[in-house]
Amino acid sequence: MFAPISAVWDFVLGPILQRPKRLQMAALCHREKGAGREYLLVTSRDTGRWIIPKGWPIRGLKADETALQEAWEEAGVRGTKDTSDPVGTYTYDKKLANGVVVPVETLVYSIAVKDVQDSFPEASERKRRWVPAEEAANLVQEDELKNLFLTQQTKRAS
Repeated sequence: MFAPISAVWDFVLGPILQRPKRLQMAALCHREKGAGREYLLVTSRDTGRWIIPKGWPIRGLKADETALQEAWEEAGVRGTKDTSDPVGTYTYDKKLANGVVVPVETLVYSIAVKDVQDSFPEASERKRRWVPAEEAANLVQEDELKNLFLTQQTKRAS
């Protein structure tokens, strides 16, 4: 007897053909401004869309330390992590330099910004912008990241 096509896909072909998600770390950078909190967005180098600083794991650094390093390299900010645990995750599809698209799961760490510099490694490649949570949610494309901003806003209000 032959197995149904769906069973063949679920147990044989699917696991072979579907790539596992790759992992990145991101910095949800924030500062207190007036009566509220602002979040830092930067533009991506390839499309110019608004994102948060993020990157691949860095050998010798823990995930939360990688998020701090990415905040410096991509946005010119230094700060302290609110916790060593991620405040959330989001997924997106990343197009690699060779044209291959890979699914990425991004661990997001909350970073309280203490210092902002105009000169940083990727200053000539990116723009940065401080905005309230609701505006940040409207500017980013990834639905899970939008929800993360709105969740942070709700936590602060309660």
